[in-house]
Amino acid sequence: MDKQRDFVLRTIEERGVKFVRLWFTDVIGTLKSVAIAPAEVEGAFSEGIGFDGSAIEGLTRSYESDLLAHPDPTTFQTLPWRGEIDPTARMFCDLTTPDGQPAVADPRQVLKRTLAKAADAGFTFYTHPEIEFYLLKSSSYGAEGPEPVDSAGYFDNVPGGTAHDFRRRSVRMLEDLGISVEYSHHEGGPGQNEIDLRYADALATADNIMTFRTVIKEVAIEQGVYATFMPKPLSGKPGSGMHTHMSLFEGDTNAFYDEGDQYHLSKTGRQFIAGLLTHANEISAVTNQFVNSYKRLWGGDEAPSFICWGLNNRSALVRLPQAKPNKGQSTRIEYRALDSAANPYLAFALMLAAGLKGIEEGYELPAEAEDNVWSLTDAERRALGYSPLPASLDHALEYMEDSELVAETLGEQVFNYVLLNKRKEWQEYRSQVTPFELKSNLEML
Repeated sequence: MDKQRDFVLRTIEERGVKFVRLWFTDVIGTLKSVAIAPAEVEGAFSEGIGFDGSAIEGLTRSYESDLLAHPDPTTFQTLPWRGEIDPTARMFCDLTTPDGQPAVADPRQVLKRTLAKAADAGFTFYTHPEIEFYLLKSSSYGAEGPEPVDSAGYFDNVPGGTAHDFRRRSVRMLEDLGISVEYSHHEGGPGQNEIDLRYADALATADNIMTFRTVIKEVAIEQGVYATFMPKPLSGKPGSGMHTHMSLFEGDTNAFYDEGDQYHLSKTGRQFIAGLLTHANEISAVTNQFVNSYKRLWGGDEAPSFICWGLNNRSALVRLPQAKPNKGQSTRIEYRALDSAANPYLAFALMLAAGLKGIEEGYELPAEAEDNVWSLTDAERRALGYSPLPASLDHALEYMEDSELVAETLGEQVFNYVLLNKRKEWQEYRSQVTPFELKSNLEML
C-alpha cells in the first residue's frame, strides 16, 4: 500500500494535478465528491479527510455525524474529461468513524464485508455488467415523453448517428481511466445503448460502474445530449437493465465449472443459482430500487418477471450462458433482474450473499425452464413453480422487511435506511394523481 501511495503522490507531481476528488456513494448509490488540494493528499492517506456524515442521506444519524474519508490509492486515476487545464484526479474512499471503525452505512464497506465472508469460504467473486442507458435530446420532455436521439434498433449501424461518436468517445475515455470495455452497441430502444465492462473482481466492478455513469453523463454533456440510467424512461419501449454475469473462483479455478456435468455446471454453481432464486424477492428492493424499476420488470421486452433459471433462456431470471468449447474457466451465470440505476455495492453484496447462502445450506436447484416463460399462461407457470418477482416497489419492500439475509448483509443501519427511504418514495408515488387517471376517468366519471 505504501508503494501505491508513493506512486499516487509522484504521479500528482509529475502530471501537475491541481485537484484530487475523493469519491464515495450514499446508500442509494448517488456519487458524492469532495475535492482536495494536492498538498492535502498525504494527510488524507494517513489520517483521512473529515466531513459531516449527516449531510449525506443514509450515512449516519445526526448525533454521530463525524466521518472520515480514507482514499484508496489503488483507485487513483486522472479524469480525462477535465483536460489539460487544471488536471484533476479521483480516488474512491472507504469511510470510517473518528476512532477508526468502518462506517456501518458505507455501501463500499457492505460489499467488502460480504467479499470477506466469501474469501473465508475460499472464494473470489467476479462480475461483468452489461450496462444499458438511453441518450435523449435533452432532460426535458413534452406530452409525448422524453425524445431519444435516434430511432434505431438492436445492433443497428446508424450512419452519422450521435450514438457512434458517443460510444467511441465514451469507450476511449473509460479505457483512459483503466476500465476495460468488452462490447458497445446500439440496443433495442430508440436512443438506447449498451456498453459491457470486462470481468473484474466485484469491488473493482462496482467502483467501475460508478465511474462509468459519470463518464457517460460527462460525454453526453460534451456532445449536447442527455444520458439517463432510469430503468424505464419510455413507455412501450425496452427498459434499461444491467444484466450481470457472475462467477466464483477458488484460486485460479472456476468453482462453477464441472467438466462431467451436462451443462459444465458444478454443484457449487447449482447451489449458488438456487440461492439467487430462493432470495430473489427479498433482494429486489435493492437490485430494483425505484418505483420505475417495476415498470421495466413487468413491461416485457426481455426483462425477467418470473423466478426460474434456464440454459441460454433469455426469459428466465437466471440464465446459464453456454461456455465455449474447451473454455471451462468461462462458465458463469447471468442475473437479469438488476437494472442500471441500482447501487452496485449493495446489489453485488446481496447477490453474493444469496448465492453463498445457497452453498452453505445446500439448496436444491429446481428443474430448468425450457420454454419462453412470458408465453406461458399463469396456470402453466404456477404448475411449473415459477413464482413472480414483486410487481411493485411496495411489494418488494414487504419481502425485504422480513428478510434475515438482507438485514444481516446490509447491517442494521443501511437496512433501516433503505426501507425508510423507499417507503417514502412509494408514499409519494401512491399519493399523486397521474395523467393516466385523468385521461381515463375525468370526463367519463
